[in-house]
Amino acid sequence: MNAELRANLVALNTIVYREIRRFMRIWPQTLLPPAITMVLYFVIFGRLIGQRIGEMDGFTYMEYIVPGLIMMSVITNAYSNVVSSFFGTKFHRSIEELLVSPVSPHVILTGFALGGIARGLAVAIIVTLLSMFFTQLQVHHIGVTVIVMVLTATIFAFGGFINAVYARNFDDISIVPTFILTPLTYLGGVFYSIHLLPGIWQTVSLANPILHMVNAFRYGILGVSDISIGTAIGFMAIAAVLLYLFCIRLLKSGRGMRQ
Repeated sequence: MNAELRANLVALNTIVYREIRRFMRIWPQTLLPPAITMVLYFVIFGRLIGQRIGEMDGFTYMEYIVPGLIMMSVITNAYSNVVSSFFGTKFHRSIEELLVSPVSPHVILTGFALGGIARGLAVAIIVTLLSMFFTQLQVHHIGVTVIVMVLTATIFAFGGFINAVYARNFDDISIVPTFILTPLTYLGGVFYSIHLLPGIWQTVSLANPILHMVNAFRYGILGVSDISIGTAIGFMAIAAVLLYLFCIRLLKSGRGMRQ
C-alpha cells in the first residue's frame, strides 16, 4: 500500500468516525426526536385514522404506511446530517484546511456522505423496531429493501452536501427541507396509493422522485408497488452517480467554500 493511499484511508476513517461520533454524542437531538415523531405517526395515522380507512392494496393501513414512514426517516436524517455538518465545517472555516490538504476530494465527499448514510440507517433501524410494537412487519424481498434504503440515503446525503455548499447562512440550510423535501415527501405516496388519485394527478405524481423511492421500498417490505421496481432502482442509481459527480465538481472548484 503506497503512502498516498494510506493517507487517504486514514483521512476517510477519521471523517467517518467524526461524523458518526458527532450524531451519536448528541443522540437526544439526532436519534430521539425522529423516533418520537414516528411513534406519533403510528398512533395517529395507523391506529386512529387507519381503523376508519380499512385496507389498502390488501394490507391494513398501518402495514401500508410503515415502509413510507421508514423511508421518510431515512430521507430526513441522511439529508440533515450532511447539510448541518458540512455547513458547520464551512462556518468554522475548517473546510479550507481540508481543501488545501493532500486528501482527495473523493475521500472528503465519501466521508461526509457515509456519516449521513449511517445516521439515516440508524434512525431507520430504530423506527423499524418501534413499528413492531404496532404491526407485524414482514420483508418480501430483502435485497430490494437494502438496495433501496442505501441508495435513498446516499442520494439525500449528496443532496444535503449540495445544499451546504450553496448555503450562506444557517437559514439557508432549512429552506430546501421546508419548501421542497417536506412537500415532496408528503406527496410521495407515504400515506396513500396513487391509484386513489384521478388519472391526470397519477401522471403528475410520477414526476416526484420520492414516490419511486417509497414505492420501491414498499415493494421490498410488502411486495406491492404503484410503479416499476426496475425503473425506480435504475433511476436512483443514475441519480446517485450524477449527484456524486456534481458534488466532486463543487469540491474541486471550491465554490462557496473558499473565502
